[in-house]
Amino acid sequence: MDDFKSLIGKKELTISQAMRLIDKNTFGILFLVNEDMTLAGCITDGDIRRCLLSGGNMKDYAFEAANKNPKVAFTSDEAKALYHKKNYIVIPIIDKDGHIVDFFTGEADRRKKKNGFVNIPVVINAGGKGTRLDPFTRILPKPLIPVGDLPVIELIMQEFQSYGCNEFHIIVNYKKELMKAYFAENERSYNITWYDEEKPLGTGGGLSLLKGKLSSTFFFANCDALLTADYKEMVDFHKGNGNYITMICAHKNISIPYGVVETGAGGEIVNMKEKPLMSFLTNTGIYIVEPEIVESMADGEAVGFPDVVERQRLSGKKIAAFPVSENDWMDMGQISELEKMRAKLYGE
Repeated sequence: MDDFKSLIGKKELTISQAMRLIDKNTFGILFLVNEDMTLAGCITDGDIRRCLLSGGNMKDYAFEAANKNPKVAFTSDEAKALYHKKNYIVIPIIDKDGHIVDFFTGEADRRKKKNGFVNIPVVINAGGKGTRLDPFTRILPKPLIPVGDLPVIELIMQEFQSYGCNEFHIIVNYKKELMKAYFAENERSYNITWYDEEKPLGTGGGLSLLKGKLSSTFFFANCDALLTADYKEMVDFHKGNGNYITMICAHKNISIPYGVVETGAGGEIVNMKEKPLMSFLTNTGIYIVEPEIVESMADGEAVGFPDVVERQRLSGKKIAAFPVSENDWMDMGQISELEKMRAKLYGE
């Protein structure tokens, strides 16, 4: 059981606390227990997402969003049979009093299985200079910086391909000839249409180059972020809610390493928190977008896509956020994150 302590959390945990434990254990699930360590329920990253999308709060109790009747087994043979019967993540083994005595996690790869098929176009903004990755980007454009065996843009494209997305539209500017040469000589075959910026158009302005080219919902992504979440679930959410733009957002939990003090009139201390945890949603730079947005873009305007999102929101268009786990988001926009991304992808 010592190997599975990360799978167990107290029933009194908040959603934010439960999410941090789920991210650490990498199984995507947490089993909640009562004071006497009997099993009370389980909560997955999907349960948390559904709770937040329905108006829940990160400070709510995780048990409120949990499955109160999780599948359990009383022997390892029973757990094994149950595990293979359906696509379960982990099967807890309990005794007659409901105490968890062990877990069955499967014999091999426990990574999330991709079973969705999306098949919509993907637009990648790959025209920036990547100044945060200087001096690497003095030699290579950011999309071609390798993470392990492949450049980051190819890792991003392969993740989209795993969901049936094979039509790529890539906006380029800085060192664009290197980009085109890499894919021209690539032994893998990609269906790519290139769009050359004559001048830098920001993270959103390049979409104006695609007018008349897209007739369906599409992914729009920066070239420095890789998601390992469920793309089909994202698209289903976008279409099911009639969104014009869905921003994919990752939960971030940051511990402030100081005591935080709130003051009132005359400097009177009204509240103190020792090393508080801040939880919030942050933009991953990946969106699901309707083609009408492209047609509304002004030709040649340099604009960030978050500004485009805000304009559309203020005009009355339906804009929404789809939350994913911090563990499902890898951002290589900074040098310090490159090694973390490589280690996560290749387990080294």
